[in-house]
Amino acid sequence: MDSVTLSWSSARHRARVWRFPLRVELLCEEEVMATFNSKGKLWFETLQDGPRREMFVLCKCTCRAAPGPSSIGADVCLHGFSHVYGLPEHADSLQLRDTRDGEPYRLYNLDVFAYDLYSRRGLYGSVPLLVAHKPDRTLGVFWLNASETFVNIRYSPTDHQVFPLLLRMQPETDVHWLSESGVMDCVVLLGPGPRQLFSQYAQLTGYQALPPLFALGYHQCRWNYRDEADVKAVDAGFDRHNIPYDVIWLDIEHTDGKRYFTWDPALFPDPVGLQRHLETKNRKLVVISDPHIKADPDWSLFCEARDGGHFVKDREGRLYRGSCWPGECCYVDFSSPDTRAWYSSCFGLDRYKGSTPSLHVWNDMNEPSVFDGPEQTMPKDAVHYGGWEHRELHNLYGFYQHMATLEGLITRSGGSERPFILSRSFFAGSQRLGAVWTGDNVASWEYLKISIPMLLSLSVAGVAFCGADVGGFIQDPDPELLVRWYQAAALQPFFRGHSANVTKRREPWLFGVTVTAAIRTAIQQRYCLLPYWYTLFHQAHTAGLPPLRPLWVEFSRDPSTFAVDHQYMIGGALLACPVTEAALREAQVYLPGCGELWYDVHSAKAYEGGATLSLPLTLDTVPVFQRGGSVVCRSTGSGSCTAELRLLLLSLQGAADGELYLDDGHSFSYRDRKAFCLRSFSLMSGRLSRENAKLGTSSLFISGAKETRAAFEYTESCCRLTVSGLNLRVATDWDIQID
Repeated sequence: MDSVTLSWSSARHRARVWRFPLRVELLCEEEVMATFNSKGKLWFETLQDGPRREMFVLCKCTCRAAPGPSSIGADVCLHGFSHVYGLPEHADSLQLRDTRDGEPYRLYNLDVFAYDLYSRRGLYGSVPLLVAHKPDRTLGVFWLNASETFVNIRYSPTDHQVFPLLLRMQPETDVHWLSESGVMDCVVLLGPGPRQLFSQYAQLTGYQALPPLFALGYHQCRWNYRDEADVKAVDAGFDRHNIPYDVIWLDIEHTDGKRYFTWDPALFPDPVGLQRHLETKNRKLVVISDPHIKADPDWSLFCEARDGGHFVKDREGRLYRGSCWPGECCYVDFSSPDTRAWYSSCFGLDRYKGSTPSLHVWNDMNEPSVFDGPEQTMPKDAVHYGGWEHRELHNLYGFYQHMATLEGLITRSGGSERPFILSRSFFAGSQRLGAVWTGDNVASWEYLKISIPMLLSLSVAGVAFCGADVGGFIQDPDPELLVRWYQAAALQPFFRGHSANVTKRREPWLFGVTVTAAIRTAIQQRYCLLPYWYTLFHQAHTAGLPPLRPLWVEFSRDPSTFAVDHQYMIGGALLACPVTEAALREAQVYLPGCGELWYDVHSAKAYEGGATLSLPLTLDTVPVFQRGGSVVCRSTGSGSCTAELRLLLLSLQGAADGELYLDDGHSFSYRDRKAFCLRSFSLMSGRLSRENAKLGTSSLFISGAKETRAAFEYTESCCRLTVSGLNLRVATDWDIQID
């Protein structure tokens, strides 16, 4: 017998396993969806053992047995698919390219300053998830391996083949995985749709952590704010210019000689007072904490880590030493559970002197970055806990630091408060730990443009809380670029302005009245949408749905959306098309969905879907459209996240619906005590008189209460009805009828 067939889902799904050569076919009904080892590229090398095969490496006159080659590889054919996505992090298009014309996609976490664009080389993080989509099916292939990995992609038939052949052949995509080491652990996610696939992947690797509400506001960062007076001046500047923000950040210079968990005694003599000053305005402070520890025998933290065995070793069993910001450093071995527990304890209020519960953390340089190492990272033969070589778990290094930091901040609060941690390096599952960003970008239009497909790729791969630094970390942006970047970043999950110490100061009010006004508007509009963003993160936390979605996620049967990566959906209701070109006077916006209606959120003008719209632009124009039939909950003001809510109801064929999630915004009470509110809103078909804007009254019925009357205003030019004078609790059932 050459094959055996396994079935499930009432025999709807089957796996057919062929003995020789080994081949596995996955079928739905009678259709083959994917084939493992279809091209016979299954490969694994066994570790060398025994005296006959032993290999030795000479290093400083010391012989050490080397394990020898240990690479693994396999190919998967995806039948009927011609669009695949994922495999972050790369500065490239959303749809993965055919690699026959050059290098494969590389997954190897590296500190890459001012990275090349449209490149398949590895960047700061790696998620080995590939997602394939066609009109009637979405599949995922998850290759769980933390060593250096290459992925080759081959589409067939290709565009250069003759047209008659294209008509006869079914499209397919061949994916070839090759990893330096590890075990072969490959999972195929069957969908069948995008939402089901996201849920399946989240069940496998973890759901997005629900961030504290403040983390969805605006973050102001610079390398570096000079001292406490500088921080307070920047904080006051936001108030003076009426620009909301939630968090101010400190880079490495806030420490005593770049020793993490310390403060410069001259520049930051009263860090507790500084944090309390910010806390009076409900604002937070974030400080940096990198994985390298200054090799200073007179510093108690270094000695504690050294004596406790918490550092990575070299191949000879000595402390591995490398160069980073403090000079010579040792690197914390986060792969050890005991070391992670020790590192977590360093965030305790009794140990981290000068910290308060309002202090949150930024894990940077954790690929890890080693200035004098190969490719500016740790050598592959460095040795971790359990004798594992660094090559085996390189892409997990930053993930483990992120994990230890999270546990430290949760423990600091006695398990009651949700912390915020940003990490530059990441791996599959990092979504359950906090946020990531796209690293050291450049102040150019090209980097602004590439940030959108980069964030969409992260979102498809489960890393939902992601962003790109406003204005570019490196170089100085011109005023138009800065405005457009703020407008774009305000429509992305993580929203931070950051700049290097060699650039000019970049606070929003330093570029003239016009620029300041445009930036203020972009940030204020972000704050008005916080109820919607928070609800989307609840969906990510419970269902695996990313807030940022490629168009094909919502319009899965529209092939016109499959390669679009300059515009995207925010949830299921808003379509954004940020302006990413200089001096652009007209934007081309594709509004998907034949039969759909789309409303410009600024003018409320309606447009039909299934067509491309030419939208005139000014510096203030931000192309955002709301889907007909949706309800988006907004805040009436931008100054507070607890402001009164306003419902924006847009109706398609007389009906609209939406959802709102609320909790205390900071604790785990939503999880531990079910202290949250999840409300559905619907607008049913009704009758409104079509008159010019006028004041009137409406009948308001509240469940279990007598009739109440409220004022309303209807503006015919934009079809907007505003009901005011209401005093309703979101947690209460109520109904509004317009007579």
